[in-house]
Amino acid sequence: MSDTAVDAPVELVPYDPAWPRRFADEKIVIGDVLGDLVVGAIEHVGSTAVPGVEAKPIVDIMVGIRDLSVSDRLVPLLGRIGYLYFPYRPDVMHWFCKPSASFRTHHVHAVPAGSRLWRERLAFRDYLGAHSDVAIAYVELKRQLAAKHKFNREAYTEAKGAFIRGVLAAALPDGDSPG
Repeated sequence: MSDTAVDAPVELVPYDPAWPRRFADEKIVIGDVLGDLVVGAIEHVGSTAVPGVEAKPIVDIMVGIRDLSVSDRLVPLLGRIGYLYFPYRPDVMHWFCKPSASFRTHHVHAVPAGSRLWRERLAFRDYLGAHSDVAIAYVELKRQLAAKHKFNREAYTEAKGAFIRGVLAAALPDGDSPG
């Protein structure tokens, strides 16, 4: 990720019951501005989408797109509503944040609908929502990693990888499990 996109420290806060409303409000705005570029759905993903889970107070939104070639249209359209584009993992998604790189309230992950990443994000969210013991273990891991990697979001994210892969192995059918 670009240096300018990792300025803010990793800080977890208790679950906020306003997060689903913040998602719903933003979903309408994003849907209106992107129109037919949205394929399938606009989904609330990440920890703010799982009731009771501590999270960075940033609403993660996954927008289904046809394929990654629509980036030339996404960037200016999402820019109109305050999103900044960063070429983070551009081989699998287009990533945006707002209002700034150092203070973020929302992330948009434009992901090809039905792709492996699309399926994994939904499966992870749904599995945590259905398995409170796993959600509790995830929160504990996140607390430890946030303390260890407070000023390195990339390291924090990467350190969650083994846990996430384990959840995905349980959440997805055998043919869909992560490699």
